[in-house]
Parts: sequence; structure tokens; C-alpha cells
Amino acid sequence: MKKKTKRVISIAFGSVLVLLFCVVFAGGMYLNNFAIKRRTSVAADVVPEKITTSEADAQIAENGERLWNETQEWLSSVESSVKQIESSDGLQLKAVFFPNGTSDLYLIAVHGYSASRQSMYDVARVYHQKGYNVLAPDNRAHGESEGKWVGMGWLDRKDILLWIDRIVSENPAAKIVLHGISMGGAAVMMTSGENLPVNVKGIVEDCGYTSVWDIFADEMDALFHLPSFPLLNVANGIGKLQAGYFYGEASSLEAVKKAAVPILFIHGSEDNFVHTEMVHKVYDACPTQKQKLVVEGAGHGQSYQMEPELYFNTVFDFLSSACGI
Repeated sequence: MKKKTKRVISIAFGSVLVLLFCVVFAGGMYLNNFAIKRRTSVAADVVPEKITTSEADAQIAENGERLWNETQEWLSSVESSVKQIESSDGLQLKAVFFPNGTSDLYLIAVHGYSASRQSMYDVARVYHQKGYNVLAPDNRAHGESEGKWVGMGWLDRKDILLWIDRIVSENPAAKIVLHGISMGGAAVMMTSGENLPVNVKGIVEDCGYTSVWDIFADEMDALFHLPSFPLLNVANGIGKLQAGYFYGEASSLEAVKKAAVPILFIHGSEDNFVHTEMVHKVYDACPTQKQKLVVEGAGHGQSYQMEPELYFNTVFDFLSSACGI
């Protein structure tokens, strides 16, 4: 009788363990697919902050509309062409190129999560009007570029290197600036840790996160009120199998420690998505010439809409003083 009871208990315990494993694995699979599987819809990578009727909201709305109108007028008159490269893992990646005469200045404008190159056109316009040729890529698994899994900046850094090589092959005298917002900000920071050609003169990162692990852990808490363990740990392993990278290795913080070019760090003081504390961490970790701009009242990805003159004056003053362009 005792043996039978022990056997029943063992079977029951084993069944519970198997059930728990299945639940956690399914949860990890769901989390990974939710986070980094390509989405069919495209939306601007600006997370709506709490709706209020504050002066800040009105200012962002007014400036945003003005910038949009100016950009639409610019798009109707500017020359453009489509560029295409093949990634190291065989994906066809597309970008729109806005030439600017015989200028040797180039911008690579890197968009954010679930967005597309169009979300960077306000920034692209200002650079173009300052004399830059502009390349605006669709990141892998976004827009017109191929890919099933979002790179979260980590895979994108390798793609950015290929775009840099493409520019340099066409113009060896090119002077290149990388400017990214949100996931694009993380992507350009991650790129900073690579062996960049001398053509890359500076980087502007706007509201990028410290690492993929950190931003996912924050979002698990914000969206699902869950701790990172054990689901994020399981999703992390699934992400490596499916997308080819661990969340923890995809670290802007570690990348900027190896940076060799000047970096301008920008963040909104009211960013409730990529918390503002992250910009202080990456800024402190950067060993190169650097500057930090925290825009008061701006939420996630809203800094250039909140204070466009301050934003772009800071950008071009930095590129002039720190990068020599």
C-alpha cells in the first residue's frame, strides 16, 4: 500500500512538473513571438503617454503638425531612389536614398520598433536641408525589408555596417553620421561598438535602451505585471534559437564602452517607456567625446517634436564641435 501511495505521489509530482514546464515554455514562446516576431501592421514608434491637456501635449501636437507639413512639402520636391543590399543572413533590405548634389556628408537615419523609414523623414528632411545626403533604411522585419524576426538593434547593427560599406564604396570621401530613435537609438549605439571605418564621424542616439533584456523586463512589468523570471529567461533561450541572439548580449551599454566616435545622447524627461535613467547609464559608460540632452516634458520619441529648435541646434552644434562636420 505504501509503495502504491509513493508511486501515485511520484506520478502526480512528475505530472505537475511537466505541466509547469509546458506552461512556462508556452509563456516564453508567446513572449518571444509577441516581442520580436514581425508584425503585419506598421505604427510609429512613439508610445502614447498618459493623455492630458497639458501645455506639453499641446506643444507636441502643434510642432508635430508643423513638422509633418514641412516634411510633406519637402518630399514632394526632393529627388529619391530605392537602394537594396543583402544582409549577412540572406535578407533583402531596402532603403530610400535622398541625394544632395556633390556633398560628401551622409546621414543614415534608423527608425524604431514596429515603425518604418517614413517615421524618420522629419529628421531626414532637416539633415538634407543642412546639406546631407540621406539614407533611410527599413530595418529587417520592418517596412519593405525582408525578415521574420526583429533585430532589436543587435542584428540591425550588422545591417548598418553593410549600409555604411555601401556608401563608402560609392563615395570613399563620405563623412557619415548615424542617427537613430528608440530601437534605432539602440541600434546606432550597438553599432558604435563595432570596428567602424574612419568615414563614420559621429552618432546621435535618441531614447535608446540599455539592453534588450532591460527593456523587455521593464515591459513585462508594465504590460503584464510579471517578474522577468522565469518567462523572460525561457523567452531568451527561444529568441536565440529563433532569431539568433540572446536578449542579454544585445546591449547598448556594453557596446558604447567600446565606442571610438563622438556620441550625442538625447532623451525625454517624461519617457515612461524607455525610462530616462537609461540615458544616464549609457552616457556614463561612453569613453569618447559626448554630450547629453534631456528634453523637459518630452515622452518617448517626442523630443524633437517637443523642442525642435533646441533638438536640431544641439545636434548640429555637436556634429560641428565634436565631429568636425
